[in-house]
Amino acid sequence: MAGEEGFVQMSSEGLRSYMDERQEADYLLIDVRQPGEYEQSHIPGAALMPIAELESRLFELPSDKDLIFYCKVGSRSQMAAMLAGEAEVTERPVYHLSGGIQAWDGQTLSDFPRLHLFETGGSFEQLLFTAMNMERGAERFYQYVRDQYADYAFSATFGQLAQVETAHARIVYDLYKKIASPASPEPFETLYEGLAGDIVEGGESLARMTDKLASVEAEACTRLLEFALRMEYAAYDLYRSAAGRQDTAPETAGLFLDLAQAEKNHMRMIAGAFADCSPAAGEVER
Repeated sequence: MAGEEGFVQMSSEGLRSYMDERQEADYLLIDVRQPGEYEQSHIPGAALMPIAELESRLFELPSDKDLIFYCKVGSRSQMAAMLAGEAEVTERPVYHLSGGIQAWDGQTLSDFPRLHLFETGGSFEQLLFTAMNMERGAERFYQYVRDQYADYAFSATFGQLAQVETAHARIVYDLYKKIASPASPEPFETLYEGLAGDIVEGGESLARMTDKLASVEAEACTRLLEFALRMEYAAYDLYRSAAGRQDTAPETAGLFLDLAQAEKNHMRMIAGAFADCSPAAGEVER
């Protein structure tokens, strides 16, 4: 059953059973990694359509087959499935392989941070505070990557992403200020600078996350962009969920949907940056 995103999560075990039970003509496997990654290894029968090209080529995909997207760890394929589901390119189900080809091969990335789901069941005030904290954490993460990898082309993408996070947090603050208890909270600059800046509510601190990322050496470009996609998708999901809450006023819901759309645009920016990752090292020097 497809969720609100328009696609279905599928485990590696589920995909193996699915492929055993169906005819080849019933479905199409789509690998959204880069050509060099595909050449190194891929699931047999998969077609290559890099994520940077996907949106412009969506309607090349068959409209009468199930579509199953996969990448390395699941971030790119999640975005690909979202785009295909929203565009309704097929009358059949759209799937995304959770964990990507790493899960298919029974591998894990021990040095790659994993994101937890945001809790959206609390009060509206708590949700807004969480959103500001998330934007602060995203900004600091992007600044960290930009500075640590300043000699590489992909650092420019992270610099651009860092620039927009404060503006997003300010929009959320304007909503927060209207309902905060007690009334008249501290000014935005003071509140924002004082936030812990955790990437994930209830998850690891930014310091621990950056410590983990510091150990990422091989394929740094691909791994960091994968993590950025996870982060932006989590933000997109949070804002979309906030817009659909029963206690969200119509005008406020519109602002949350605008923020969700902005996060989707960020995902497109990140998707395009994968083309700057070289097949061998995953990095391209300036």
